[in-house]
Amino acid sequence: MKTLISIVAVMIASVASASDIVSMTILAEARGEGPDGMAAVAACIQQRSLNRSMTPEAVCLERKQFSCWNGKRPADLEHLLKLPQAKTANWLSKNLHKLNRAKIGYADHYHADYVKPYWATGRTPTITIGKHLFYKLK
Repeated sequence: MKTLISIVAVMIASVASASDIVSMTILAEARGEGPDGMAAVAACIQQRSLNRSMTPEAVCLERKQFSCWNGKRPADLEHLLKLPQAKTANWLSKNLHKLNRAKIGYADHYHADYVKPYWATGRTPTITIGKHLFYKLK
């Protein structure tokens, strides 16, 4: 399954670069959270990528993992790359390996404070940054 997801990610990434996919994910999920919130989401993407032995862009495009991609294609989110916050998102997407994942407690999941996903029930967040609660599930 991971191989199929990676193949699909490569096919989609041929339209948009791998770093653009990650940048668009960061922007769609956390552009209103400032640089710290955007870095936290980027670190979570990196942690999930390491946990699952997948590329960051494959993690971003994995079905039902990041709500910003549900029913969307890269062309639907490309406008985000023109926002002022895109400079920060682009740097983060190209430097995932440099991020301090310990700052988010090696979290591999997060959600906004106004939703209650089933997987968060009975779990304690490792940290809250802005409106996002981070969790280490694996």
